[in-house]
Amino acid sequence: MANDHATALRAFRLIAQHGSFTRAAMDMEVTASALSQTLRQLETHVGVRLLHRSTRRVGLTEAGQAFLERISPALSEIDAAIDALRQHGDRPAGTLRIAVPQMVLDHLIAPVMAPFMRAWPELKLDIQVENRLTDLIAEGFDAGIRLGERLARDMVAVPLGGPQRAVVVGSPAYFAANGRPQHPRDLASHACVRFRFSSHAIYRWEFAHPAGPSKGQWFEMDVDGPITTNEPAVAIRAALDGLALTHMVRASVHAEIAAGRLETVLDDWLPPFDGFYLYYPSRVQVPPKLRVFIEHLRRYIESTQSAYPL
Repeated sequence: MANDHATALRAFRLIAQHGSFTRAAMDMEVTASALSQTLRQLETHVGVRLLHRSTRRVGLTEAGQAFLERISPALSEIDAAIDALRQHGDRPAGTLRIAVPQMVLDHLIAPVMAPFMRAWPELKLDIQVENRLTDLIAEGFDAGIRLGERLARDMVAVPLGGPQRAVVVGSPAYFAANGRPQHPRDLASHACVRFRFSSHAIYRWEFAHPAGPSKGQWFEMDVDGPITTNEPAVAIRAALDGLALTHMVRASVHAEIAAGRLETVLDDWLPPFDGFYLYYPSRVQVPPKLRVFIEHLRRYIESTQSAYPL
């Protein structure tokens, strides 16, 4: 690896993102030992320890965190400028890095990958599944996908498919054994899958009053049950196996509902809500690689819109 500052800074950012020399080395197509040497030289050059190293994990020091926050926007701008030069007067090229939540991976991202790559063979996709809130600039992403209600104000947001609807689902066997909740408060006596968005935040199931003076007002329910996960597929499997109820975006379980493997309850308490958006920093000019991906997503959504009724 060449001992230049740009390479060392990109290596440092990758190690911080992955928390691992091995994974960062794979991304940079170098050996972990070469990457470690590069970081030692960077730390020697700046005179400050940037990383805590252990046998299990690599973490940022306080100085390293502050340094990462300062260099990430500049590196992203440089990468965007290089991509723009490469694509000037030519087809889009380079690597498109996107952070997506697991809940949209199967029904929105996975189906478009093959046709998109065939249409744009010069491009590479780097898709990172992130259920947590992601700082695009600090972590080197071109764009992300997130529910509209969770978007920061300084982001450009491109709607993907319009409003969505959540459902509470369980298997026919579960309802036969445990009955059906008629009101969200009835969930206190039911087994429910708890979903973890990050290392600490447990999702509180959201509902809206269907009638009366509070009609349309949203409220939250703290549920309990035998399973806590950050993986939607685990939550769906638990529901299919009759272990618990789960709260899920309808598109994620549409096929199971249509086939009768899952049934919905509390539908009146779950009106449509603002859907998913692809977002990117407002001060970043849309690179051609992102523009063509957005266009491809939109065409796919338009062709499948009726497949996922609210």
